[in-house]
Amino acid sequence: MSVRTWGTAVAVLLYYPLVNPPTEVVHQSLLYWDGIASVVPADPEIRAAAVGPELRELEERGLYTPLTVVERRLLSDLTSPYDGRVTSSGGDHASVLRQELAAMAARPRTPVPTDPPDGILYRTKASGWVERYLTGHGLAVPIPGDDRRFAVAREVQELILSITAREISARRGDRAFFPYTDSRTAQRMALRPVARARTLAWEMELGGLLPVPAPGTPTTEVLAFREKYRDERLRLMRAVHRMLGELRRDYEHPADVFAQLRVELEQATADYQSAVRAGRTVWVHRSVTATVALAAAAGGALLLPDLGWLLGTVGGFALNVATREIRPVRSRRQEHDFSYLHRVRGTLA
Repeated sequence: MSVRTWGTAVAVLLYYPLVNPPTEVVHQSLLYWDGIASVVPADPEIRAAAVGPELRELEERGLYTPLTVVERRLLSDLTSPYDGRVTSSGGDHASVLRQELAAMAARPRTPVPTDPPDGILYRTKASGWVERYLTGHGLAVPIPGDDRRFAVAREVQELILSITAREISARRGDRAFFPYTDSRTAQRMALRPVARARTLAWEMELGGLLPVPAPGTPTTEVLAFREKYRDERLRLMRAVHRMLGELRRDYEHPADVFAQLRVELEQATADYQSAVRAGRTVWVHRSVTATVALAAAAGGALLLPDLGWLLGTVGGFALNVATREIRPVRSRRQEHDFSYLHRVRGTLA
């Protein structure tokens, strides 16, 4: 049973840019979120072939959510670029995507598909105007004998799917989606600022607080741990996200926020580490960086390059905060505007 930990929304990890996340990301979602989601082709037959068996099993348990651009009308509010107008009624991300694609097409060396292609897009994972724009500007080509997909450069693939994930996370609904990727390029494309549209964000390394089972651990074992230590898991994630939320709101006094929440974080971390040590599973620490969008007013107070400092330590792990500029989300949720970057390498817990 899911617990509504953030306001009225269930917290779901939204993996991108691919359909099937690495197993370690699946384990991360099962331990610290209410489940996992990814963007899939709209056609049921294609979707069945694209979604792996592990995700299908989790879907039967209510722990995996396949999302399509069709059911949420994502990126479809933008008027076709061919008529020379760019309008957006709630499609801020679509406008950004159009600008980014136009900039790619105008480069001296356009990112064209390779042979064999290093990037592929399902036709039902992108709005119709996106495919027309890509093929019309040489950014995509048909795949011979394949009428369901087209070939693009990896850079183009990651741009489209990263902005799609960002759009999903910004839409209100009965669940809160947290964009989560293991691709630095995809994350940079989703968050980098564009002209006349930028805001500030905190970046905090959280991997030390969120251990995961070592590679090769069966997902059934992770599910058993999830149920057995449900309270410890939820207490830790509630404390972590409360800290991120307070940093977003009280951005001028991050050290004060940390001081107020230190006891809660220390206790939650200690309880969870005791649960981790209780079993025979080998655990590792992965690098997980949280990007927390701040209020627009933060620009005047924090617009300093490479501003960063050590907030303190929890459970022996240092928590660092740094600022960066990102692309704002006009329709961002009131409860959160977080995204995560997951790095594969880790150390034993």
